Amino acid sequence: MLRTLRAVRDRFGLTAPFRIARGVKTAADVVTVTIGQGDAVGRGEGVPYPRYGETVDGALAAIEAVRPLIEAGEGRAAIGRAMPPGAARNALDCALWDLEARIAGTTVAALCGRPGPAPLASAITIGIDAPGAMAAVARRAAPAPLLKVKVDAVGAADCIRAVRAAAPAPRLIVDPNESWTIDDLLRIEDVLVEQRVHLLEQPLPAGADEALAGRRWRVPLCADESLHVTDDLDALAGRYTHVNVKLDKTGGLTEALVLAEAARSRGFGLMVGCMICSSLGIAPAMLVADGAEFVDLDGPLWLAEDRPGGAVDREGVLSPPAPGFWGGGA
Repeated sequence: MLRTLRAVRDRFGLTAPFRIARGVKTAADVVTVTIGQGDAVGRGEGVPYPRYGETVDGALAAIEAVRPLIEAGEGRAAIGRAMPPGAARNALDCALWDLEARIAGTTVAALCGRPGPAPLASAITIGIDAPGAMAAVARRAAPAPLLKVKVDAVGAADCIRAVRAAAPAPRLIVDPNESWTIDDLLRIEDVLVEQRVHLLEQPLPAGADEALAGRRWRVPLCADESLHVTDDLDALAGRYTHVNVKLDKTGGLTEALVLAEAARSRGFGLMVGCMICSSLGIAPAMLVADGAEFVDLDGPLWLAEDRPGGAVDREGVLSPPAPGFWGGGA
């Protein structure tokens, strides 16, 4: 049976500016894909990321280029061969998973042999600001089990201390988003230990992380921008203890599941993250996050208005979207 394909740009305003070392975001621009076959409809979402040379227009053009494959009924494997990893392939891959489950009258969780999505502890992210302002956010978020602190190369130690003083109990991730040098890391390592930082995410630029090798760091290090797909793992051994799997980097749930398993088999700890996105972007990621040591899927919490039926956060515990929102089911 022939399929229909629709891909559009959607924009979600944020409740507050999201500041990281790379810049400030005030809205989430996403690509939403809808694939229909008969009475069944599958949806997926991708977030084109300028850091990786992506734009919304570029993602829409990439999806349009594979329209004949989709409309002819080709599946995830064919799309994986035809497209590189990234946001465009992620939107298509997740829509195809959703469609497959609905046609089969089952769920994506059942199709990939995983338990259904369940509430999980997911990081509450604190964007870059003055230390006092970051402390105020941390104080409100202090009941959450996990916080993530965005920093850059200026005043990072003061920001980390301020957050930890305001929220002494939660586990803490610090994320410089590639903004540090190896000298910055050496200078601040004592502070990371003193402030009980549980994970340091991508301190150095991707491509410069060879400087991490040959030293036993006292805080676990997680690769984010340095990791996209399974083939990247070998280069990270001896440099990082953990890896951050994001569907917009892997190009969809299909590769994310393979990457997560391969990372575990190589002895890496697993983190599952997301871009600033709607709940349609994190619903598939919640399946990968089952059993992950660190989960950072708070993208929808930054939106002024999420998609109807989306995920719900209660003090850092994220409940999955309503049944039938994504992944088949009722």
